[in-house]
Amino acid sequence: MAKAAGSRPLSVVLLGCGVVGSQVVRLLREQSADLAARIGAPVRVSGIAVRRLSRPRAAGIDRALLTTDAVELVSRPDTDIVIEVIGGIEPARSLLLAAMKAGKSVITANKALLAEDGAAIHGAAREYGADLYYEAAVAGAIPLLRPLRESLAGDEVHRVLGIVNGTTNYILDRMDTSGAGFADALEEAQGLGYAEADPTADVEGFDAAAKAAILAGLAFHTPVTAADVHREGITGVRPTDIESARTLGCVVKLLAICERTAGGVSVRVHPAMIPRGHPLAGVREAYNAVFVEAESAGRLMFYGAGAGGAPTASAVLGDLVAVARNRLAGTRGPDASTYADLPVLPMGEALTAYHVDLDVADRPGVLATVAEVFARYDVSIKAVRQEGRGEGAQLVIVTHQARDAALAATVSDLQALPAVRSVASVMRVEGEDNQ
Repeated sequence: MAKAAGSRPLSVVLLGCGVVGSQVVRLLREQSADLAARIGAPVRVSGIAVRRLSRPRAAGIDRALLTTDAVELVSRPDTDIVIEVIGGIEPARSLLLAAMKAGKSVITANKALLAEDGAAIHGAAREYGADLYYEAAVAGAIPLLRPLRESLAGDEVHRVLGIVNGTTNYILDRMDTSGAGFADALEEAQGLGYAEADPTADVEGFDAAAKAAILAGLAFHTPVTAADVHREGITGVRPTDIESARTLGCVVKLLAICERTAGGVSVRVHPAMIPRGHPLAGVREAYNAVFVEAESAGRLMFYGAGAGGAPTASAVLGDLVAVARNRLAGTRGPDASTYADLPVLPMGEALTAYHVDLDVADRPGVLATVAEVFARYDVSIKAVRQEGRGEGAQLVIVTHQARDAALAATVSDLQALPAVRSVASVMRVEGEDNQ
C-alpha cells in the first residue's frame, strides 16, 4: 500500500495531452490553491507524455514538461499519481499496469480498456495496493460510477437504463425535431464537433457498449466485458421510424440497458422507442442521462454533459482529489466488487417489446394470419393499426413484452408469409407502458 506523502507536493504525470488532457492541465493550474486546500497538500504536474513533441499544444501547456517516454514517467520514484487520457488498449494497458506495479495511484478515462480488460486492471490494483479510479470513463462530468460503487453499495440495483453517447443522442434528437435524415444529422454533428471524422465507434454503438459493460459490472458486482454486450447502432434508423415513434407518443433513443433478472444479467445497447413521458425522453442534443432502479433507493436519475474536454476533465479532477487524499492518508479507495459473478445472459433471454411495420397485401384474413404467427411464439399483441390501402397497405403492430428470441422468431416467420410483402422495420420499445 502507498505510504502517506506528508505535506510535500504530490507529483502527477499525465499520459496524453489532447482535448481532455489539456483541460486537465488548465484546471490544475487555475484551481491549484483550492485543490491544495481540499486535498491537504499541493499538486504539481511533473511530466506529460505525448506521441509527438512537435504537435501544437493548447495555451498554457509548459512544453518543458512534454516527453515521448511515457514508461520513464510512470516509473519515476517521485511520481505519486498517473492520469491516463490517451485511450485505446495499448500502450495504455501496459503503462497503467507498470504504474500500479511501481506503487502509483491511477486515474483513467479509458472506457475501451476497462470494458475489454477490466478484470486484469482491477486485479493489478488489488495486487499492488494501488488506487484505480475512472469516473471520467462513463458519462463525462456526470457523477455516476462512484454512486454505483459506493453510495449504492448497500442496496440491490435492479436496472440501469441510460443514454450514454452524446453523438448518437444529438443525431436522433435532430432527426426527431427537424425531420433530418441520418446522414444530414450526422454531418451536422460532425460540424459542431460532436462526432469524429470516423464516427463508427459512436453510431455503431461500440462506445455505448463499452460504457454499458462498466455500468453493469459495478451495478451487479459481476465481471462484464464489451464482448458480453449485445450491440446495435443507429445507422439503420430511418425518418419513418422517427415518425412511427411520434405516432405512438414515443421518441427514439440509443439506450444502454443493464438488467438483473432471476437468471443472471442482461446487458444490451440498441435504438428503442420510449414514451415521451419517460425521464430519458426529454434528454436533448448531446447530453447524457442514466436512470437507475434500486431495491431500497428506488429510482434515481443522473443527468448532465456526457462528453467534452472540460466536463470530462472535471470528472478526472474529482478522482484526483479522492486518490490524493487516500495517498496522504496511506489508504486506498474501494475496489470494484465482483463477488456475485452472475451469468451474462444472451440477448434472446432479454425481455422487451417490438414495434413492427409490415407491408402487406390488402385482402381479408391477412390480420388473422399475421396474428397467428405472434400466437405461435406466445407473443401478445398490444396494439395494431392499418395504414393505407391496396398496394400501399401497412400493418403496424406493437407487442407486449416477451423474450427477444421469441420476438425475433416471430419476425422471421412473418417474412415468410405470402401475404407479407416485406417487414419494413422492426424496433424495440422500452418503458413503463409496454408490460
